[in-house]
Amino acid sequence: MAARVLTIAQQKGGAGKTTLAAHLAVAWSLAGHRVAIVDIDPQASLTQWDRMRGERAQASESAGGVAKLAPLHVVSIAGWRLASEADRLKRGYDIVLIDSPPHMETEAKIAVRAADFVIVPVQPSPMDLWATQGTLDLIKKERRPALIVLNRVPARASLTTAMRTRIEELGVECAATTVGSRVSLASSLLEGRGIGEAAPSSTAGREIAALAEEIWAAAKR
Repeated sequence: MAARVLTIAQQKGGAGKTTLAAHLAVAWSLAGHRVAIVDIDPQASLTQWDRMRGERAQASESAGGVAKLAPLHVVSIAGWRLASEADRLKRGYDIVLIDSPPHMETEAKIAVRAADFVIVPVQPSPMDLWATQGTLDLIKKERRPALIVLNRVPARASLTTAMRTRIEELGVECAATTVGSRVSLASSLLEGRGIGEAAPSSTAGREIAALAEEIWAAAKR
């Protein structure tokens, strides 16, 4: 099957975009896909996380063990190089995941344009959804299929239901799987791991695995 370029886009900061990108990449790799991550965010958070993964693997080998980390290929580049880099990576990987920076319209446009499918994480609050409209307008302008993911969801079913109703009114598909606001998602990243490596059977691990499967199925349509 042809490779898919997936962009995680959200011009509003604080939606958990980069955290979600890391965990999804690990989940797809654990599911048997060859995964490359392209980090065009100037903060280079995913690149730093990948460096921690390398250090963890080296420390394990030095101690005579084997670090059980899912294979990932991470590159950090400037946005203007994205199109050619994505084309190159598609020849060797099943999934090319682009993490785009918030607050930067030009880079967001480049990242959406390079994508076959766009993932839009949104925290379940009216203000966050309103602030997402610019990202949705950009996706619509570029004519890319997209999926909104409710991220950092508190344990309040009524709020989630209300958000789904509002998203449907916008004419954008919303993922059936939600991701809760869970400390383990952050703590595993601090260890240079994804939740699928640190605690695959936890609630957070099951949520991310289910979301990864749902996104992949949608991206292949």
